[in-house]
Amino acid sequence: MSLLDMRAVRKTYATGAIAVEALRGIDLTLESGDYLAIMGPSGSGKSTLMHIIGCLDVATSGDYELDGHEVADMSEKQLAKVRNQEIGFVFQQFNLLSAMTALRNVELPLLYAGVKPKERRERALEALDKVGLADRVQHRPGELSGGQQQRVSVARAMVTDPAILLADEPTGALDSVSTADILDLFDELNAAGRTIVVITHEREVAERASRVVEMRDGVFRHVHDIEKAIV
Repeated sequence: MSLLDMRAVRKTYATGAIAVEALRGIDLTLESGDYLAIMGPSGSGKSTLMHIIGCLDVATSGDYELDGHEVADMSEKQLAKVRNQEIGFVFQQFNLLSAMTALRNVELPLLYAGVKPKERRERALEALDKVGLADRVQHRPGELSGGQQQRVSVARAMVTDPAILLADEPTGALDSVSTADILDLFDELNAAGRTIVVITHEREVAERASRVVEMRDGVFRHVHDIEKAIV
């Protein structure tokens, strides 16, 4: 059974009398341990697809199964649990709370999940150690570089041990050195078995994945298997 399976997924937005079809029949399968990059220019549909993968939005039609469960059949409470525990989100602008330390930021998903304080702290410290920030746990975001802030957001995304790490333009706000550091971190996480989906418009970012799909006008135009070099 696939970790993620989409069949004929469409998304239409209605603006007054105008209907905009953002996704026009997406088929996508993801296995545990995959590293997939979805790339395309603005308006290609990749952000819409990311929101549907992450259960932040729902498809207009088609089927989406996540870990064997049909997403369309889930209640709002079940979807919230999926977003909190099954999918770890990494965003371009980090989305860290400025008044909280790195440790507290990473603890937040566990707090929402009802994990007790002692376990929250232990798991957050472990996650920060995995991203190389064991010596920065008491620093607030303003005391960290952009690359370090993104590492905190990766630790926060991983702390619930999600099925999928979903990264939306994760290097868009970083310089070239920090970009390389984050991509190296993704390589390490994937090598350890983490399933990763990266949304990007940068080819150098996409080519760190083992599989790349390119979107245009709400459909996949090209599929590129990096390991086998087949386009």
